[in-house]
Amino acid sequence: MNRNRTVERSTDRRGRVLLLRVLFVVLLSLIIAPDPAVAEGEDSGPSELAAMPIEDLMGVEVSTVLGASRYEQRVSDAPASISIITSQDIKRYGYRTVADVLNSVPGLYVTYDRNYRYLGAGGFLRQGDYNTRMLLLVDGHRMNNNIYDTAAVGNDLILDLDLVDRIEVIRGPGSSLYGSNAFFGVINLITKGAKHVNGLELSAEAGSFDANKQRATFGRTFGNGLEMLLSATRYNSRGQSLYYKEYDSPATNSGWSDGNDYEGYSSFFTNFKISGLDVQAAYGSRTKGIPTGAWGTVFNDDRTKSTDAQGYIDVRYRRTFRDNQDLSVRVFYDYYRYDGKYLFDYPPLTMNRDLAVGKWWGTEAFYKTRIGNRHTVIAGLEYRDNLVQQQKNYDDSPYAVYLDDNRGSYSVGVYAQGEFIVSDRVLLNLGARYDHYKDFSGRLNPRAALIWNPMEKTTVKLIYGEAYRIPNAYELYYTDGNVTQGANPGLDPETIRTYELVLEKYVKDFRLCLSGFYYDVENLISQQSDAAGLMVFANTGRAEGKGIQFEMERKWPNGFSGKFSYSFQEVTSNQDGVGFANFPKHLAKFNAFGPIIRNWLGAGLEIQYASSQKNLNSTSDGGYTLVNATLLAEKIFRNLDLSFSVYNVLDKKYSNPASREHVQSDIEQDGRTFRLKATYRF
Repeated sequence: MNRNRTVERSTDRRGRVLLLRVLFVVLLSLIIAPDPAVAEGEDSGPSELAAMPIEDLMGVEVSTVLGASRYEQRVSDAPASISIITSQDIKRYGYRTVADVLNSVPGLYVTYDRNYRYLGAGGFLRQGDYNTRMLLLVDGHRMNNNIYDTAAVGNDLILDLDLVDRIEVIRGPGSSLYGSNAFFGVINLITKGAKHVNGLELSAEAGSFDANKQRATFGRTFGNGLEMLLSATRYNSRGQSLYYKEYDSPATNSGWSDGNDYEGYSSFFTNFKISGLDVQAAYGSRTKGIPTGAWGTVFNDDRTKSTDAQGYIDVRYRRTFRDNQDLSVRVFYDYYRYDGKYLFDYPPLTMNRDLAVGKWWGTEAFYKTRIGNRHTVIAGLEYRDNLVQQQKNYDDSPYAVYLDDNRGSYSVGVYAQGEFIVSDRVLLNLGARYDHYKDFSGRLNPRAALIWNPMEKTTVKLIYGEAYRIPNAYELYYTDGNVTQGANPGLDPETIRTYELVLEKYVKDFRLCLSGFYYDVENLISQQSDAAGLMVFANTGRAEGKGIQFEMERKWPNGFSGKFSYSFQEVTSNQDGVGFANFPKHLAKFNAFGPIIRNWLGAGLEIQYASSQKNLNSTSDGGYTLVNATLLAEKIFRNLDLSFSVYNVLDKKYSNPASREHVQSDIEQDGRTFRLKATYRF
């Protein structure tokens, strides 16, 4: 037996037990602590409480969700397990990116390879996958591009997090409404409107490794009803010097990568609304140095980098008719470009280029009506035309082309869903979507949810859903001339069937949620090494996932709030019963915020625990506990907000499993870092 691995597992268990004990004591105090209003003798009365919506009873700021059914509905009525993160949460806990936010959500897990952030859900996170199994929306606009199907959640996302009003995380298959990529869930970012800004807002940040960020946002509502919002953001960071033992030799700077972790981006966002017309446009470009020597590139050379640029324009018109009927029509155009520069020593030193260009447009029609006062029915039609799906790989000098693939494709989808009130305590939700693709056979994906309220302030959801994901252009056709990666145009779509049981309990300002899930994936698409040692995407059979999730939350009238979640999730291959790498079985997350001085100074504390996880070498990365803290001062001198955040307060050394393009089996993550942020409103 390997003594080091035995000690590692023992330490992991002790850390997990200690953390859970501490959190249990804290959470017990959250549950049994008296409500200040009750302590003072206030009584709302049973009849008054019974008449209030469930979410109002617990003081939740956002009681409705848009993305679960494509229209606004109460969270307790939605056919999914849902988490909502508000802009106030983002400020209180110092979140910098959507990845930071999602890492705080129960059951979700984010890794980083010093180039991109990768999102896992339900115990599932495959190396080589660019977040293709989660659908990312901005105000309902699909953000996954048409080359890699990437759902960008790091600094490569073109929307500044400061412009987000709330984030909806909708777990479970969403293909019955959204088609491909809504495999494990949907993330819908709801942006702020002009009224949220109401003037000029300037923001500046400074942080570790010479990181700096500036943002200017203008929003105004005019007398004729026009709402206008304009925003621009710029960010730069020199990054840090990183040590990798795999390169520890005099020829490779003794394993140190200096000046290669840099990052910079700029983005622009605008939105105009008037009389049911909504015009939204965004563009952003981000460049990131690659310090890890990925793909066998020359180590410790700052010329190896990746640049992602993306933009879109979305025009939507909505109209409400009499008799509770709504109609909306949307037309959109999107653009994506990737430019990767990889320095190889063949010899001689040669710059290899990866270029990918995607252009697509589409249209969508959506109709909603009420049948009587009890039932809601929706129907929709969506068309998407991939005008350009181009991938090219070549050497600069001497010029040599290894891949020049230019394609186009299209898809058509039609969907319908009904929400039927069977009785005062039972709601039935049924829906399905059929999609047809140019290169793949048609797909029908249903979803059904039975929602039962057995007693006051208690909801039980029984959910069944199916989803699918067609292989993207990168998985099908990319090759670098069979140097490191080969193509596989014979891939089939992967499918999933999911069963979920959700129990939600609300007691005034306290919320409790317990859920369990099981899913079965067929034709799983994974990256693996072939007989020639090339990385190739292939349909690798089936996988099963199961898990439980526990979540509780409490909010006090005096401004204190706390929440805790624990998740157990396990995914195994049906072929050999072996668990998958790259995702911890146990996740525990704790957040607490409290005012320090009245309503203008407060502190947020976040604790995140992840158990050990296997890497591709089948060895284990140890579990870890991270502590983040934020001090927030709002409305200083009326219009000034200040915040100071420290991430990884305890300077914990930990790593994420690496994917196949790395020599390293693990990629070390950031130690203790900080950020100072100031926002002023005119």
